[in-house]
Amino acid sequence: MDRKLFLKTIGGGTLAMTLAPNLLLAENLNILKKSSEYYLTILHTNDQHSRIEPFDATYTRNPNQGGFARRSALIQKFRKEQPNLLLLDSGDTFQGTPYFNFFGGELEFKLMSMMGYDASTMGNHDFDNGLQGFKKVRDVAKFPFLCSNYDFKNTILHGETEPFKIFNKDGIKVGIFGVGIKLEGLVGKKDYGETKYLDPVEIAQQYSDFLRNEKKCDLVICLSHIGYDYKDDSTKICDKILAAKTDGIDLILGGHTHTFLPEPQTFVNRKGKNVLVNQVGWAGLLLGKIDFYFDKNKKVKNISWHNQVIDDTILV
Repeated sequence: MDRKLFLKTIGGGTLAMTLAPNLLLAENLNILKKSSEYYLTILHTNDQHSRIEPFDATYTRNPNQGGFARRSALIQKFRKEQPNLLLLDSGDTFQGTPYFNFFGGELEFKLMSMMGYDASTMGNHDFDNGLQGFKKVRDVAKFPFLCSNYDFKNTILHGETEPFKIFNKDGIKVGIFGVGIKLEGLVGKKDYGETKYLDPVEIAQQYSDFLRNEKKCDLVICLSHIGYDYKDDSTKICDKILAAKTDGIDLILGGHTHTFLPEPQTFVNRKGKNVLVNQVGWAGLLLGKIDFYFDKNKKVKNISWHNQVIDDTILV
């Protein structure tokens, strides 16, 4: 597709869904909404890897799936249904198609900004053009990058990222921070320079305490690019371990391992409370959707979810 035509299509076309509604599910969700004082929708992606267009119809694994334009259509549909919404990403936006080779991430950030992303974290592939390459296109992104355990103080990215962000959505205070994977061994030293990696468990606990206790957030979310789990190394830090060794986090939105979870997984934190962990594969094949329903005291009383396949049933 012509790039200019694609940008025009994704930015302002008439967008509609052709999915047949599940009436029972819709009825149940309406009951949840009516019985809840507040509700909030979280949409999320991870490991997009510059997959701007859908996979070709001849591709054996995911034929005719994915695509930024379709995702934009779905996001617009959800925004019309539910204005109290946050759109988040868990890193590795860069690398994987010629779009990145030609535009260096600029196109990806432009399109994500047009879709209205609220925040992202950085993955290891977001360093593929080095610190200078990321900085070159950073201002194209109209959303913050939340990197809590990367210390960029002695690099050119100092001041280009934030450790956390607080959003107020119709009275619900949402605190978000981000943790990334150890870069040594994954990224060339010349590409991450003097970036200092800090222990993600310690940092996650620090910011969950801060957001929950000092900032009085009603919901705390971690954008993670440390991987869901590692079957060949059960001790390697991952989302499962992060959930178990911390407290105060409600939701971990993961990336890096390209894990296709059929639904969010529940783990028990170090204080015996549940933590949700979700990851939606890679290449924009899925859009994660998690709905939180709160009582009058702003405590979560119900949660619903759906990891939506992005395919040709979505019209753009």
